[in-house]
Amino acid sequence: MTTRGLGRALLARQHLLGRTDAPAVDVVRHLVALQSQNPSSAYLALHARAAGFTHADLADAMTDRRVARLALLRDTVHLVTADDALGLWPLLAPTLRRHLTANVSAAPTLRQVDLDDLRSAALDALADGPLGARDLGARLAATWPDLDPTSLAMGARGLLPLVQVTPRGVWGRSMATTWTTAWAWFGTAGGPGDADLTEDDRGAALAALVRRYLAAYGPATTADVQRWSGLTRLAPVVDRLRPELVEVLHVDPPSGRPRVLLDVPGAPRPPEDVTAPVRLLPDFENLLLGHDDRSRVVPPEVRPALASRNGMPPGTVLVDGVVAGSWVVRRERLPRPAGAPRARRERALLTVTPLRRWTRADRRAVLAEAERLVRFTADDAAEHAVAVAET
Repeated sequence: MTTRGLGRALLARQHLLGRTDAPAVDVVRHLVALQSQNPSSAYLALHARAAGFTHADLADAMTDRRVARLALLRDTVHLVTADDALGLWPLLAPTLRRHLTANVSAAPTLRQVDLDDLRSAALDALADGPLGARDLGARLAATWPDLDPTSLAMGARGLLPLVQVTPRGVWGRSMATTWTTAWAWFGTAGGPGDADLTEDDRGAALAALVRRYLAAYGPATTADVQRWSGLTRLAPVVDRLRPELVEVLHVDPPSGRPRVLLDVPGAPRPPEDVTAPVRLLPDFENLLLGHDDRSRVVPPEVRPALASRNGMPPGTVLVDGVVAGSWVVRRERLPRPAGAPRARRERALLTVTPLRRWTRADRRAVLAEAERLVRFTADDAAEHAVAVAET
């Protein structure tokens, strides 16, 4: 397969060659996890993938506790189903724990604490109900009064599956980050030993995760699944799976040397000339971060333009199946007509910036998709507009 063909396979599995009629929760389950550092990102990711998707589809699933937001893959906040919140945590817990002593801001504090003691203290603090990050830090500082409360709270976040409770993450509502354990949120048993798995159980669970990754992101390599998950030492897991997997030769990788990728049998691998519609993706998006080699969707020449500014990358525009632009929404206050109520009125402007050459047809398709998105993401604005930045 060529790089272009790999891109088409990825888009097909990501529901980006055509929007799916599947319910939002089923899409989340198929993709394993949607990035959600920014609470709106998962909504925009689903808007790009699911036909007829509404804010309420995801907001209701969050309120009903069918999905939740917590730190998992790569120690970043992701939206996952209830089953995956509980099932992925034991696999990722050892890695998340190791990250704590490498965290630039929190490590100096956490190196002075027995992490098992911190975990137990955090469980005790949360036993009476959810706590905000500041309140949790204050509770923990009662035991370690000479240490930074914020770092102690971040330590708890890496030692426990801490769900960000609603209404945070519910569209149109907000609250400060407030945590409880996934076990309490979903009403399941759990506690100090929950992250312990037998070697056989861990191996089986990791194998299942690799299969799911390939089904949603493949064909791919061991390095790709490790980059996506944040896990390491997955080569033995992948090697044990090889007899049931399909080998795919990537004939034109960036290195110039053909390489073998792995895939699950029967997964979509459409012709490389199949049409890929324009899509606008959110700021945080696993499609762009789910591989060690991202060339199938991120051309090398556009990478510098995708660098995050103040920790916030731009949204991206897919044209012909690859990143070919970025987008941002800005709001401006509208004057209040004489005699009108004092309610704040705003105009939302979505500006797309080309990062590669667009045809006239590309431009029309981008603007049409931008019109859909600005009305979705700024649904509370009085006016909406789209524009193309001059480059």
